[in-house]
Amino acid sequence: MIDATPHDGTGVPAGLVPAPRRLAPAGTLTLHAGTGIDEGPGTARTARWLRGALGAATGFPLDPAREGDRITLRVVPALETEAGGPEAYRLRHGDGGTVIEGASPAGVFWGAQTFRQLLGADAFRRAPLARRDAWVYPAAAVEDAPRFRWRGLMLDVARHFMPKDGVLRYLDLMAAHKLNVFHFHLTDDQGWRVEIERYPRLTEVASWRSRTKFGHRASPLWDDRPHGGFYTRDDIREIVAYAAERHITVVPEIDVPGHSQAAIAAYPELGNTDVVDTAALSVWDNWGISANVLAPTEDVLRFYEGVFEEVLELFPADAAEFSPFVHIGGDECRKEQWTESVTAKTRIADLGLADEDALQSWFIKHFDRWFAARGRRLIGWDEILEGGLAPGAAVASWRGYGGGIAAARAGHDVVMCPEQYVYLDHRQAPGEDEPVPISHVRTLEDVYRFEPVPEALTEAEARHVLGTQGNVWTEVMEDAGRVDYQTFPRLAALAEVAWSELPAPAARDFADFERRMSEHYRRLDALGVAYRPPAGPHPWQRRPGVLGRPKDGPPPNR
Repeated sequence: MIDATPHDGTGVPAGLVPAPRRLAPAGTLTLHAGTGIDEGPGTARTARWLRGALGAATGFPLDPAREGDRITLRVVPALETEAGGPEAYRLRHGDGGTVIEGASPAGVFWGAQTFRQLLGADAFRRAPLARRDAWVYPAAAVEDAPRFRWRGLMLDVARHFMPKDGVLRYLDLMAAHKLNVFHFHLTDDQGWRVEIERYPRLTEVASWRSRTKFGHRASPLWDDRPHGGFYTRDDIREIVAYAAERHITVVPEIDVPGHSQAAIAAYPELGNTDVVDTAALSVWDNWGISANVLAPTEDVLRFYEGVFEEVLELFPADAAEFSPFVHIGGDECRKEQWTESVTAKTRIADLGLADEDALQSWFIKHFDRWFAARGRRLIGWDEILEGGLAPGAAVASWRGYGGGIAAARAGHDVVMCPEQYVYLDHRQAPGEDEPVPISHVRTLEDVYRFEPVPEALTEAEARHVLGTQGNVWTEVMEDAGRVDYQTFPRLAALAEVAWSELPAPAARDFADFERRMSEHYRRLDALGVAYRPPAGPHPWQRRPGVLGRPKDGPPPNR
């Protein structure tokens, strides 16, 4: 028999990430060929996942137990009150094995994720490393629940396309860190990534570009290979179902009215045709904020209503708490073309609006009402606050804390994701070896000390903070390895911020987190994650000579 997991010297298993609320050593237990998984009502998803994950790593069948110890899965609704919410769970151990109880099926699943961590890094591999008759692991009595309901990751697949298998892999990585919202950024100036049946040119034309800027837009380097890809409708259904098996909600983003050059390249009538020869546009091959934005016309509204009708079908509202949300972007809409457009000026006059900023607000409010009439909820970046929102709309606060504070005070739900802390494309160290350095230095410790709830909010206002998410913008991430490098290990720190009950930022025990990460890196290794090592990038992770856009400055106060 092999001891599967190290201890921290006190008998408590080392390296649980995110840290649970309460944990106590409970001796050791053994996993062997006779161990089985007994599933109670509502736990079939978790049982299926656990048999697949641990069965692959151990080689044990883990069928319902007949002769040996058991891993028993139960939904115990009373835990919602006893342990702190609908996603609460409890691990208990006895002579017959391990019992994983959750206040809901999701709670059972998060408990199973903790159980997998207790088994050690080898439990994260896809095949046994060697024949073992049994795995001995440190039993721990755990009672746990998340601090925030929204614990997310935004992945931009528009700038650099990530094939479906890579998306499914990221859902597994999210689940391993108890993250439960996947914000899927599907469209931008540089590509359209979702099949829309009634508008086939969105994938025939808008899903690929002829070349790609390599590095920041000031870089003289180009990758002259065509780049593109898209998800079919069945791919999307598979991604949504795969996420649901892991109790993750997929929130799609279709960006309007800015960040729309790819769509205009496919359907030129969507653009401001009285200002620009939109028929000559192509999918953008550079980075930044394109001046080519949607025209504020009824035809454009009808076009995107058609898009969103198919999006609502692909992303059903009844899967989980946050399934009704659809993200519409709403950020960084340049107004130069509207200022010059007779059509836009006429629309402003007809609607009695003050200016082009009010015209953007009119555009957003239209879809706010459109979604609400269909039982869905709009969420957008904090620019959508300008001009007011319907009560059910929510705000993702990215330009700092200000947008989130204003939204919460106005009664809107908020996801806090200020770029100064949780934009994971930002560089992780000041050294010259850091690949394509973007914006400020934000270290693992900076992310660990991020606090999603602004001090300025009252207790009642703070209840509007649904949670937080890390945002992964992929302009300078040309492949999965670069995405891994920028995302990890900082996503592990953000997962703990979102899940665990931590003290105020200055009082957080980062040294303890680093100690636990020393074991967690072994799990990431087993999962094949190309994370940034604590000592700095490997030689093959560097991008010498590729220009970035570094900035200086500490994270702002909250």
